[in-house]
Amino acid sequence: MTSLLTGPDARARCAWVGDDPEYRRYHDEEWGTPLHGDRALFEKMALEGFQAGLSWITILRKRPRFREVFAGFEPEAVAAFDEADVERLLADPSIVRNRAKIEATIGNARVVRTMAEGELDALMWSFAPGATRARPSSFAEVPAVTAESTALSKELRRRGFRFVGPTTMYALMQSAGMVDDHIAGCWRA
Repeated sequence: MTSLLTGPDARARCAWVGDDPEYRRYHDEEWGTPLHGDRALFEKMALEGFQAGLSWITILRKRPRFREVFAGFEPEAVAAFDEADVERLLADPSIVRNRAKIEATIGNARVVRTMAEGELDALMWSFAPGATRARPSSFAEVPAVTAESTALSKELRRRGFRFVGPTTMYALMQSAGMVDDHIAGCWRA
């Protein structure tokens, strides 16, 4: 598989974008852009957890509804969800209806609620590896797991977070700009 793809606008992009306009927008505007804030990172954590075992485009297309039914991913609001909310979410065909992932999102919000303002942001970014790694020149050079994502996963689990495995945390690190895995030659690189 080629690592770059030229889009209809003549820009070279990471080939995972394919020809999907929503993926192209996400790649161009969000993926790899530094993201800060407890609410924003909590949302990323939740959505990456829901993505486990699925394609990211599935989650991306469902994201507006996820935001609606999960109170904009405001940790304080989600932490207050109860069993009736779980049942409401399980009945909503517009999201991923997985009880374990729903309950993990609510539980993770409760953990965030116990943290000081800005603590989740500082914690997650403390595991960012910095700019020492060379830019990948192909997909083969992009890892699925790193020492940093493994350490972040371990620390989050120690604090009580769920659905935060090393692969999921590396995907979060990529999407939140903690690492920059745009392939050399991509216009975003």
